[in-house]
Amino acid sequence: MTETTTTQDSVGGPPAGRPVGHAGTRVEIAEQRAWSLGAGGAVLGIVVALGLAGAAVALIAADTPGAYVAGAVLLLLAVLPLTGISVVSPGQTLVVQLFGRYVGTVRRTGLVLTVPLTTRHKTSVRVRNFETSELKVNDADGNPINIAAIVVWQVADTAKASFAVEDYDDFVVVQAESALRHVAMSHPYDGGDDVESLRGATELVSEEIAAEVAERVAVAGVEVVETRISHLAYAPEIAQAMLQRQQAGAIIAARSLIVEGAVTMVESALSRLEADDVVTLDEERRAAMVSNLLVVLCGESRATPVVNAGSLYQ
Repeated sequence: MTETTTTQDSVGGPPAGRPVGHAGTRVEIAEQRAWSLGAGGAVLGIVVALGLAGAAVALIAADTPGAYVAGAVLLLLAVLPLTGISVVSPGQTLVVQLFGRYVGTVRRTGLVLTVPLTTRHKTSVRVRNFETSELKVNDADGNPINIAAIVVWQVADTAKASFAVEDYDDFVVVQAESALRHVAMSHPYDGGDDVESLRGATELVSEEIAAEVAERVAVAGVEVVETRISHLAYAPEIAQAMLQRQQAGAIIAARSLIVEGAVTMVESALSRLEADDVVTLDEERRAAMVSNLLVVLCGESRATPVVNAGSLYQ
């Protein structure tokens, strides 16, 4: 009997060699709230620091035994609350770390007091947007096209944005262009009303791009607000040929409509003539009248009448 064993990696993750994917990232971190006080707490911390500093100066000035040591200790204690004071503007957050360990995120704005002796960096949670570079891809029919899109996004999880990826701004741009390329390759540029094409189903394609970008950037704690196609055209090398094809299709559709209308008008005219006994036509005269009416109705140039002074057979 053969026993099958699965090799695990050194961090206890999935089996070695198996792709991780977006849903199985190895940086396991999520945003949490850091301890903080508002402007009142920050002012109190400043007052305490000033009081301790004043007491330290008074001890040192007294020049008593051990005064210098006590004064130095009080000065260190005075500096301690000042290391936790920061100013946070609206639309920004404060990511707090204590000796490299993630403590939490401060989302309150204004003058705040947080954990002393921590390192802090600001992360913007404002809504941002950018336009991807103009990409040249092949659509579902294999035709080369140029396409670009506008992506509107914002940071939702500051911990993931700070620690899960190296540079979340660059990460969002690259992943958005990759998703745009993938969606553009799965649809034809123009496929008629019954086909979900890039040109005909713009809203649907934009939703697909937004969903795919959101899935790709979720690992960075980023949410996608919306995406819109900003540029869509055939590549220059085939643009003229595709324009001629579109023009040909439009001409055929217009001709079909003209012929259908002309046939209906001819049928109505013949029926009216026979119903009112205006003239009696044999098959040959009937065919001649149909031919003349179709030429007049379907022709692009103005018809020139010819007066026949004799009979139809002369």
